[in-house]
Amino acid sequence: MKKLLIAISVAALLALAIACAPQSGDTTGGSAKQDTGKVIKSAQVNSLTVTLSSPSGQLKHGGDEFFLSFTDQAGKSVDVGAVALNFYMPGMGTMPVMNNPTTFTTTNTPGTYRGKANIEMAGEWQAQITFEGSAGTGKTSIPVNVR
Repeated sequence: MKKLLIAISVAALLALAIACAPQSGDTTGGSAKQDTGKVIKSAQVNSLTVTLSSPSGQLKHGGDEFFLSFTDQAGKSVDVGAVALNFYMPGMGTMPVMNNPTTFTTTNTPGTYRGKANIEMAGEWQAQITFEGSAGTGKTSIPVNVR
């Protein structure tokens, strides 16, 4: 009886260790926040803070990757559902209006989205951000400098 109890205990500990082990590609163990690099800009949208960040802390023209994160007033990540970001530059002289949309994927951290955009040129752009989901709807525009 004692051997059976030991065998069951070992099996339960093994099952617990497997359940808590990091999943394939997840080196954080599923509990740490996604490393989003350095903050580029932040803004308030309703009761949430939206933060645009990248590993370098800058946006670069051409194919660039960055993160968009949403947090509540306590700093806790909030999954806002569907997000969209359009880089907008008004027309100047003979240059037409430019709109460069972003493609987003989710990360291991709810409320943090990995974005990729092909920003046409360096200069002052408006990052037009919208979201819609369980956290409600929101919209803001953040001026950003693209290098």
